[in-house]
Amino acid sequence: MRTAVTGLPTPHPLIEQLPAVYLEQDFLQRFLAALDDVLAPVLLTIDNLPAHLDPRSAPDDFLAWLAQWVAVEPHEDSPLEQRRAAVRGAVSGHSRRGTLRGLADAVRLETGIEPEIVESGGTAWSTRPNTALPGQAGPWVTVRLRVPDPDRLDRVRLQELIGAEVPAHVGRTVEILPSAPQPGGTETGGAA
Repeated sequence: MRTAVTGLPTPHPLIEQLPAVYLEQDFLQRFLAALDDVLAPVLLTIDNLPAHLDPRSAPDDFLAWLAQWVAVEPHEDSPLEQRRAAVRGAVSGHSRRGTLRGLADAVRLETGIEPEIVESGGTAWSTRPNTALPGQAGPWVTVRLRVPDPDRLDRVRLQELIGAEVPAHVGRTVEILPSAPQPGGTETGGAA
C-alpha cells in the first residue's frame, strides 16, 4: 500500500491554502511541510486514480493490491509484464477456470509456450438410451510442453500452477519434453 515516499513533492502545498498573514510564520511552515510529506502520496494517488486502477499502468505496489481485488496471485518473481497480464486477464480467467481452455491460457501465460493438453473426459448426447459414456471412468489430464531446454523450466512451479487450475478430483501429469529440431536447424516451442 502507498506510504510516505521520501522527497515526493506535493501537488497541493497546504501553506498555499492559507491567507497571506500566516505565510511568514516559521513554525506553521515547518508543521504544514511535515503534513505535506504525509499527504503527498495520498493526493498524487487520488489525482492519478484511473491510472492506478488499470493493471497496464498501475505502480508495482498497487498492482499487488489490484491482484488481491481480482483474486489472482501472480508469482512474485515473475516479470512485471507477466504479472500485469495475469491481473488484466483474471476476471475473464475465472470464468474459464477448471476448463481445458483455462488451463491452456494459464500455462501459456506462465511459460510463454503453447501446451499440448490431453484429458480423459468428454461429453456426448444420443437419441438412444444406454449409450456408452465418452471418456474414461477416472478423470485425468496430461499437460505436455515441448521446450528447447527442459532443464530451464521450473517444474515445481508449473505443477503448482496446474494444481491450482485443475479441479481437485482430477489426476494430473506434467510432461516437459525437448522440442524436436525443425529442418534448417531451428527448434519449436516458445521461450521459457
